[in-house]
Amino acid sequence: MNKNIILAGVGGQGILTIASVIDHAALQTGLHIKQAEVHGMSQRGGEVQSHLRISSTVIHSDLIPLGQADLIISVEPLEALRYVPFLKPDGVIISATEPFINIGNYPNIDEVLQELQKFNCKLIAAAEIAQQLGNAKAYNLVLLGAASPYIGIEKSEIEYAIRTLFAAKGEEVVKSNIEAFNKGLELI
Repeated sequence: MNKNIILAGVGGQGILTIASVIDHAALQTGLHIKQAEVHGMSQRGGEVQSHLRISSTVIHSDLIPLGQADLIISVEPLEALRYVPFLKPDGVIISATEPFINIGNYPNIDEVLQELQKFNCKLIAAAEIAQQLGNAKAYNLVLLGAASPYIGIEKSEIEYAIRTLFAAKGEEVVKSNIEAFNKGLELI
């Protein structure tokens, strides 16, 4: 098993939480992982991205070469477009539809979404779904749920990782994050 995953978004959107959940799930199943993160101006709404490589054999580099990503998970649609050059021809993009407009010349969102649809892209109204579930902060876990069939790790292992990572915040937080993950999974 070899999976190359790009996680993309804007500071404060939970990219590093998605990476932590996947990392924990991969490690508990005995897989090898390498991860490289770029935080940029994350505390000021700037770009945040992570290269995440998972394999059943030893991984020698933590960076994903251009054209080698199996999956892009993006919590911001324009950020998904930024990383398209990394995507394999048969790769998949899972992206939120809601923009995070932090620049004055943000392009028309309909044009951004239309451009994403030129690829094997699943567009998810993640923020809207999380809001409906009563946990607006869990939109990153809605996206993780939608992406989970493409990661190559069993659903139960990802749920266990979510439970482990959020345990200190109490059972209600754990339940709501697992609910968001499962709602995302239902969308695919």
